[in-house]
Amino acid sequence: MTLAAQNRMTRLQQWFPADSVMLREVGLRDGLQLVKQFPTTLQKQQWLSREYAAGVRSFEVGSFLPASRFPQFADVRDVIAHARSLPNLYLAALTLNERGVADAMAEGVDEMVFVISASESHSRANTNRSRSDAVSMLARICEQTQIAEQEGRAAPFISAGIAMAFGCSLEGHVDADEVLRMADACVDAGADIIALADTVGYAGPKQVGELVAAVKRRIGNTPLGVHLHDTRGMAIANAAAALDNGATLLDGALAGLGGCPFAPGATGNVVFEDLVFLCETKGYDTGIDLEALVQVREILAEAMPQEPLYGGLARSGLPKSNNQQNIDG
Repeated sequence: MTLAAQNRMTRLQQWFPADSVMLREVGLRDGLQLVKQFPTTLQKQQWLSREYAAGVRSFEVGSFLPASRFPQFADVRDVIAHARSLPNLYLAALTLNERGVADAMAEGVDEMVFVISASESHSRANTNRSRSDAVSMLARICEQTQIAEQEGRAAPFISAGIAMAFGCSLEGHVDADEVLRMADACVDAGADIIALADTVGYAGPKQVGELVAAVKRRIGNTPLGVHLHDTRGMAIANAAAALDNGATLLDGALAGLGGCPFAPGATGNVVFEDLVFLCETKGYDTGIDLEALVQVREILAEAMPQEPLYGGLARSGLPKSNNQQNIDG
């Protein structure tokens, strides 16, 4: 292993130690992917600052997509610049092509999320490329980061997000062996992180636990994440199963924002506040003030009054044993 590769591995282990869990708030990207009304740049910056003050240290801050088609991400550079003013913050951004990768690397994000599908139909419908073409593009992106590291520049980590890993709205059942094959291909291509996505909310805890455990056995020390949608109300149970079987990176969106164009009418991501509460009940010290976190929902209610806001914690408050008052949603 070269010195550059060793340094990259050391940085990865610092952010993803084996004995802890990273909770990533993805509302600023996945939560806004399909909305027609969205926060102003100032409101996004306040969203970040208030969650940071509550203890959140990992965000997916946006996507490098054409502003003409996705105006909600036109200010992604301004959001990143603001985030960089907050110490010890881990920033991820979605990059779907090589132009997005170049932009993300120029902005200095910590992680670039590249989506590959476990389903051939979804891969072509979502990104207009085959799975084999997607893996080839991933390999080229990883090569760019390796070159940057060799030149002495700290390049972003590459996360390969395997969409439709637990079932596909276009093909139905997705064989676990296909997911394992895709995970192997992503690691071989050079991905630093593997994430499994229940893109349309098909899975239950048994399936999630078994697949997470199987992928973890294959990828060893490579960090493993899950990206869960609450389409059928299983997201928190699925998150618990993922935690119990080796996942160390969990995505969630404030107030459960989000959705998927392949699951019309569905609710969005697992509610981030509820996810934090789950981790605390399982003995993880998240460092997040739940009461302060729930209060950030005020920004969403003001900026997007037509968007439904979900969450059991916001509705019912913390248990009295936590010495917290009920929290208004």
